[in-house]
Amino acid sequence: MIPLRDANPTRRFPIVTIGLIVLCVVAFGYELGAQATWGDTALERLFDDWALVPSHLAAALAPGHLDRLPHELVTVVTSMFLHGGWIHLIGNMLYLWIFGNNVEDRFGRPGFIAFYLFGGLAAATSQVLIDPASTTPVIGASGAIAAVLGAYLVLYPRARVLAIVFLVFFYQLLEIPAVIVLGFWFILQLIDGLASLGVSHASGGVALFEHIGGFVLGVVIGLLVRGLGGGRSARSLGSVDEFRVG
Repeated sequence: MIPLRDANPTRRFPIVTIGLIVLCVVAFGYELGAQATWGDTALERLFDDWALVPSHLAAALAPGHLDRLPHELVTVVTSMFLHGGWIHLIGNMLYLWIFGNNVEDRFGRPGFIAFYLFGGLAAATSQVLIDPASTTPVIGASGAIAAVLGAYLVLYPRARVLAIVFLVFFYQLLEIPAVIVLGFWFILQLIDGLASLGVSHASGGVALFEHIGGFVLGVVIGLLVRGLGGGRSARSLGSVDEFRVG
């Protein structure tokens, strides 16, 4: 199931959502430039320096190493703008564009920026807690976007989402309620995440617990926002081997 657009108009231009997409595209362009100019080693170094590495952050929290903590906390933010390839980037940006504009509209621009960054922080915390010894860099906006999806789910559960639904060798365009589209997405993350526990990811993979942690945080904040104010009703790269995408 791949969402294409939602039938949920906004009241204001989604400048923050567009700005986040632009920053991710610019960062990805820099990755491509670094790789084309200096090779895969430069890209690996970029990820090692500016992606979230769970073992680095865990070590920086230990007594005697707090001087490294500021940089490791910065990587929580910078990792949210790095991506591991065209499919990774396009998939994340599609979800952000479809669902981010309405959450931005509901939260307001400053509130959405704070929510997005806090969602990314919660997602990163989930991934570090589940695998604090991992030396695999975690990159991607998926954790923060998962928070957006969680908030959208509770604020606009009945919004109609046009999606491509694959049925074995066939596909069909269907309008499906957001609660089904996003609920199905979360269930898949939860199943895959639980199945991955105890499994080695030496060659990278998907940071599933980033998705789970971000989504749960988004649901909680969405419920708080809905309870306080009520949501309005919706109307009808080249490869580098070892990194984990979020």
